[in-house]
Amino acid sequence: MTMVTKFICFLAVAILMALPSAATAANTYASIVVEADTGRVLHEAYANSTRFPASLTKMMTLYIMFEALEQGTLSLETKMKVSRRSAGQTPSRLGLKPGSTITVENSINALITKSANDVASVVAEHLAAKEYLFAVRMTKKAHELGMSKTTFRNASGLPNSKQISTARDIAILSARLLKDFPQYYAYFSRPTFSYAGKTYRSHNNLLSTYKGADGIKTGYTRASGFNLAASANRNGSRLIAVVLGGRSVKTRDRHLTDLMNKGFALLANLPEDFIASDRIEALQGDFEIEDLSALEINKSAGDRDAELDKVPDWVVIEETWGIQLGAFSLQSTAQTVADKAAEKLQNYENILAVTERVRIKGRTLFRARVLGLERHHLVKACSITVPNQMDKCLAVKPGTTKIASR
Repeated sequence: MTMVTKFICFLAVAILMALPSAATAANTYASIVVEADTGRVLHEAYANSTRFPASLTKMMTLYIMFEALEQGTLSLETKMKVSRRSAGQTPSRLGLKPGSTITVENSINALITKSANDVASVVAEHLAAKEYLFAVRMTKKAHELGMSKTTFRNASGLPNSKQISTARDIAILSARLLKDFPQYYAYFSRPTFSYAGKTYRSHNNLLSTYKGADGIKTGYTRASGFNLAASANRNGSRLIAVVLGGRSVKTRDRHLTDLMNKGFALLANLPEDFIASDRIEALQGDFEIEDLSALEINKSAGDRDAELDKVPDWVVIEETWGIQLGAFSLQSTAQTVADKAAEKLQNYENILAVTERVRIKGRTLFRARVLGLERHHLVKACSITVPNQMDKCLAVKPGTTKIASR
């Protein structure tokens, strides 16, 4: 390798490390605290900035299900058929088999408690034939509810660069679920759900750790960070709080708990004429907003490994093909490469940009992969992502990538 070639390689790696990605950007954090009955905003930080909702998306899927129940087009006993596409959704999932059925009531529980992506797809296909058509319906409904900065591309929250929302919009949706469908809200309070001989525990830890908490939904992807929309009722007052972009479950839950506590304390002393537009700046500092951004690129290898180990539920992505675009010594570089490739493949539904950590000859490397493709898409996907380096684009067989997913 000549000196010129070495310099070009070094420059390419440096450029990749400098590129922003959803997983490493500092601006993944946002939060808001709202009084549910009046809409009075007690706290907000980056509440209008677009973020990835992850599985908070399923709140809109549920809203449309509840609406269909009210209209009589669904009943809790309605059986919905599972397509091969739905069964093949990446985790978290219930493990439904193609050709089987699931009732609407079991679907509601699975969406809330298990956050099952396969179930979300089943619902979408039952109500709109195609999931992308259901996503159009979701977006339209979001705008009708006043969620002006929200766009949906699927029913589950699986990664899509164009699927975005804001903390304020998620708070609006939370409030409307409470107001419009009080008869179904109790589903959000269930700590467990049993199906096919297995019992699943809710990811919403606040149900058991925070006094008065009774919902609503958690979400996580690598790009979004750890998200939570929560509601609690104390002494006749109800608050809705949303935290997006947490770096861990514990950090997210601790921060939201602090915001809730200060929200209830603030609410007790609010004058009657306080309205949402009164953003008293002096109060903002009392919330001691913590930096919840994802890992910085310059962390040591030991720190990166320790942080990766904190991500719950290491799982194998099954029944999906993908492509590998290289292996890198830095996880952040690998994720950037995967994210950039996924952006170029955004016309493919349900793709997932991931990294896989491997040990090769005593060295830790991170493979950059894009999953969620069909086998016949692989050559085309490689030609789109690395048109001049097809020999470096490898096929990834189903069930061979171990990633963190919730």
